[in-house]
Amino acid sequence: MASPYDAMWQELGLDLAAHEQLLQVLGGGYQQVFLGQPNRPAGMDYFNFVMSEVHGLRVKELVEAQAAGKKVIGSFCVFVPEEVVRATGATLVGLCTGADFAAEEVDKLLPRNTCALIKSAFGFKLGKICPFIEAADMIVGENTCDGKKKAYETMGKMVPNLYVMDLPQVKSDQGRALLKAEFARFLKAVEDLTGVTIDAAKLREGMRIVNDKRKALARLNALRAADPAPISGLDALLINQVAFYDDPIRFTGSVNALCDELEARVADGQGAMEKGAPRVLLSGCPMAVPNWKLPWIIEQAGAVIVGEESCVGERGARNLVDDSGQSVDELLEALVDRYFQVDCAIFTPNPQRLAHVEQMAAAYKAQGVIHYCLQFCQPYQMEALPVEQALKAQGLPALRLETDYSQEDAGQLQTRVEAFLEMLEK
Repeated sequence: MASPYDAMWQELGLDLAAHEQLLQVLGGGYQQVFLGQPNRPAGMDYFNFVMSEVHGLRVKELVEAQAAGKKVIGSFCVFVPEEVVRATGATLVGLCTGADFAAEEVDKLLPRNTCALIKSAFGFKLGKICPFIEAADMIVGENTCDGKKKAYETMGKMVPNLYVMDLPQVKSDQGRALLKAEFARFLKAVEDLTGVTIDAAKLREGMRIVNDKRKALARLNALRAADPAPISGLDALLINQVAFYDDPIRFTGSVNALCDELEARVADGQGAMEKGAPRVLLSGCPMAVPNWKLPWIIEQAGAVIVGEESCVGERGARNLVDDSGQSVDELLEALVDRYFQVDCAIFTPNPQRLAHVEQMAAAYKAQGVIHYCLQFCQPYQMEALPVEQALKAQGLPALRLETDYSQEDAGQLQTRVEAFLEMLEK
């Protein structure tokens, strides 16, 4: 059946047959994973709608904005400062990296033992099924892990405008200076792309928009400390995923409206799960749409995920930017202060991340931590064992899981998760 968006997708260069196949799989998975949940908040209807139109109406909004002279910038990482993009009136969107596609074509360009997230980005491009990649006026890569760093050399030949941001690997004065220099370079690149000169007032407005979004997500996260939790971990993850795609002002209003409802549910003792359900903190690699396998397994087993220590979670959304500076340079310093607190596993040493995991577990009353890692993701694999050992030394049970985007190991994961939850209930 033809879609009203077919002409738009075709103009963007999508493979319509392959794209339709993706949408069918995505829709079926969404129906099973999300719409079958009992006792969902009514406010999730907005996010259901966003997901139903994520490649349709949302892309149409971006294309129409481009026709009006606005720019679209795509990114893969929370280190790309959205505040700078918003300061010019441009839009920053997260790019597709959450499912396997065009695997045979990807294997011609990347080693087989490349992590699933990187291979997914290539698969969506090679398969011509991600409208956000095709619509972007600029794609921003970042030198986080070695896999991404080298993959961008190849991706630069596949997209017309790839901008690569260098990132520090050590939390030092020199590392901070590098991050500030890179943010200043990025600001200039965004100015050149958009034709808009960023002054202090524009940058402050960009900060306000993004700070408001982070405040709404922090409000949502705080409500999850209740028992019973008023919202499932799956729905909370979905909201974090939508944050990378949706209009930020509209998104912020929708999250705050949902939080109003959740506050009433907490007051009435209503929950997405039964009171006393095992409470789990999920930690580790980011989970992009439609990577819902592990959270679905955890909550199908009767637990509730009460927090995500992840880039698609609290790591990416916590900490506000101080917007009191009066000059662009002062505001850039404030941006660096905020982003330098991101405790990605690329940093060495990285004690801040362990402290963050411990703080989240206490704040959300987690009874155990499940550390999730994608196969071949060396930074998070290297940190997984020290995190597990440190948590267990403090009496907090932890489980390390390594997986990919396929369903082949779902049974094995289910067995391990169920055994872990049984231990928590003893």
